[in-house]
Amino acid sequence: MLNGKIALVTGAGSGLGRAIAEGLAAEGATAVLVGRRGQALLQTEERIRSAGGKAVSYAADVSRQEEVEALRRKVLEHPGVPSLLVNAAGIYGELKPVSETDPALWVQVLMTNTAGPYYICRAFARDMIETGWGRIVNITSAASLGKPNPNNSAYAVSKVALNHFTRKLAAELEGTGVTANVLHPGEVKTEMFEAIRQASSAEGGMSGWVKWVEETGGDAPEKSVQRILDLTKPEAAGLNGRFLWIDNGLKNPMPSWESD
Repeated sequence: MLNGKIALVTGAGSGLGRAIAEGLAAEGATAVLVGRRGQALLQTEERIRSAGGKAVSYAADVSRQEEVEALRRKVLEHPGVPSLLVNAAGIYGELKPVSETDPALWVQVLMTNTAGPYYICRAFARDMIETGWGRIVNITSAASLGKPNPNNSAYAVSKVALNHFTRKLAAELEGTGVTANVLHPGEVKTEMFEAIRQASSAEGGMSGWVKWVEETGGDAPEKSVQRILDLTKPEAAGLNGRFLWIDNGLKNPMPSWESD
């Protein structure tokens, strides 16, 4: 399905990002693996190559503009212009009220979850437009749509901002052959889930959600891979600036500006 296409995935060293990179590579894409931890990226690269796929890894902190600009130069030199951008890198922050949060960590959540996708899209969108076809998928969360709770302001704010950034980007991309959407990947048991579980045990606030995910086993990351693959089909060309949900996820879709 993706033979000849290049798929750049951030956060590809573990969790959802790794699963998405592996899934896209399995469909024929050359996976460009991006993340802060070089050794973890090499492990993902080896997994893809062992399965017969193609991958190249570049360590970069997406929250730092200069590192993303250096990344762009390396990717354009090899393997070339990405056809797919998947911004899956993300951190959660703290389960604390605002008055008790660490300001540096609060800002870092926004830099990673919102500024990171902005830097990546800014770096590659123009090149994608010149090729006439591309798909940008920014991983969001249902936390950006639900009733606010009192203890995870940084994460929720970062995803609300990411949603609106993606909508603005989609408006700019309209008619170019490149689209941009956000995707809620479901309740996936990743490193982020484990961090939330530990924080919830210590500080409370998410224990009900954690218990639900543990009891159900969570949503398989392959559901996100399939949703991304669906966006590459001709019939999905009109999906732009949408809040997307995986099929048959544990959480029922919630109202957004335009959900599908």
